[in-house]
Amino acid sequence: MGYDLVDVERSGGGLLRVTIDRLPGRAYLTGDAEFVLVEDCEAVTRQLRLLLDVENVDYTRLEVSSPGLDRPLKRAQDFERFAGQQAEVTLKEPFQGRKKFKGELRQREGGLRLVFSQGDAEQALDFTLDEMREARLVPVLDFKGRRRKAEPAASPGASSGQSDDGGQEE
Repeated sequence: MGYDLVDVERSGGGLLRVTIDRLPGRAYLTGDAEFVLVEDCEAVTRQLRLLLDVENVDYTRLEVSSPGLDRPLKRAQDFERFAGQQAEVTLKEPFQGRKKFKGELRQREGGLRLVFSQGDAEQALDFTLDEMREARLVPVLDFKGRRRKAEPAASPGASSGQSDDGGQEE
């Protein structure tokens, strides 16, 4: 169906959890949003139910969802796709006394790189998928549309004609 299969998980009670993502540059029947829509999850659920029945896969409940803002990074192509973005990487073994690192993903020949600040210096952590326990994108929340614009300074006692919430006073 053109979606990226991010993860498949079986849980107790017969739950089969499938996580999908849209791929950049692909056209989808549900529209041209850059993120997974509810309609995408519904379409994949319908298709998977048919396929799982034909293949006689035992499950009680099927859950299809998006990877969320803190998307897991599991494959080399995930790191390539999200190069330049902030991520948190947890290593299997400690490096310089720590396992968790947060910084910017960068591409590197033959492996992966995370660039982070330590004090005043910029450090680079080079690692492989085998050395990594887990990696996730750092969620970026943009509330710019909700932020009130700074009002010009007015003389004391003068009314700006706007209320505290940015709307016009009546």
